[in-house]
Amino acid sequence: MTVDPAGAPAYVVGVDAGGTRTRAVLAPLAGGAPLREGRGGPGNALSVSEADLTGHLAAALAGAVPPRLRGQVVAVAGGFAGASRLAPDEPGHLRAHAALTAALRQVGITAGTVEIHGDGEVAFASAPGGPADGIAVIAGTGAVAVRIAGRVCRATAGGDGWLLGDDGAGFWIGREAVRVALRAADGRGGPTALAWSVGHTLGVPPDVLPPVPYDGTGWDREHREAYRMRLLPAVMGRHPVRLAELAPLVATAAVEGDAVSAAVLATAADHLADLVHALAPHPGERIVLTGGLLGPAGPLTPPLLARLRPLDLTPALVTDGCRGAVTLARLAA
Repeated sequence: MTVDPAGAPAYVVGVDAGGTRTRAVLAPLAGGAPLREGRGGPGNALSVSEADLTGHLAAALAGAVPPRLRGQVVAVAGGFAGASRLAPDEPGHLRAHAALTAALRQVGITAGTVEIHGDGEVAFASAPGGPADGIAVIAGTGAVAVRIAGRVCRATAGGDGWLLGDDGAGFWIGREAVRVALRAADGRGGPTALAWSVGHTLGVPPDVLPPVPYDGTGWDREHREAYRMRLLPAVMGRHPVRLAELAPLVATAAVEGDAVSAAVLATAADHLADLVHALAPHPGERIVLTGGLLGPAGPLTPPLLARLRPLDLTPALVTDGCRGAVTLARLAA
């Protein structure tokens, strides 16, 4: 194992900070799998305040690196949603660097090298072999596709946030779940299992929920009006991004045969495919899929792969960006 000048084993830390959570892992500098993991709250460098981001990073770092090893960490690499490595003066990059530096100081990690990357860069580097060139697609709370060249993001499609974009991502799917539930209630849309599951999840009283299963009958106008009057304030009283928490309801309903939910997921996959097409992929190119909706068990992975098959790409499914962050930290060290 590689050692520092004092003769102690040396370690690196990889951080993957996304829209829903922040993860940090400790790994030996010399190679091998991560040894420990810590977790914290959301890590989007644009939408999370610097103070909160620092706290979430500190929690993840403290969980990943025991006190006795904190002086032996020689390099840290962090991948952040909302940060760009191409523009060091970009607001997301500046906030991520300031928060990570403060969190390391707070925890007592004295690494000589600290690097900030975009989440697409660490996601792509997490693929087997740590590739340097290709495309990464991340779909979780938000959605973005990036072209990586020389391990640096050179072009981006999507990733514009819940207000302006992120079509096909968790927020978009959760919002669609509420929209189709409201349409089912007011008569503009067909029956869907989401009318019950969305209402139940958001605390709508049981006596105004539709029957289960709901086939368009047995839910009178009075109860549908009461449903709408309860559902709307339940949605408006939460931060909009929390609509992403409803995305699993759509995936579950689709598996159980709900046609409306299946159509939502199909449209989401179309949006993600559009992101890839925008980056002009070429045959044989490596493409990495990751995030809560993609990756090995993601509900959008099969439909997206089907849409990308004509492009003859080389896909890799990645659980998260931590391994890529470790790879980049080792390269930096």
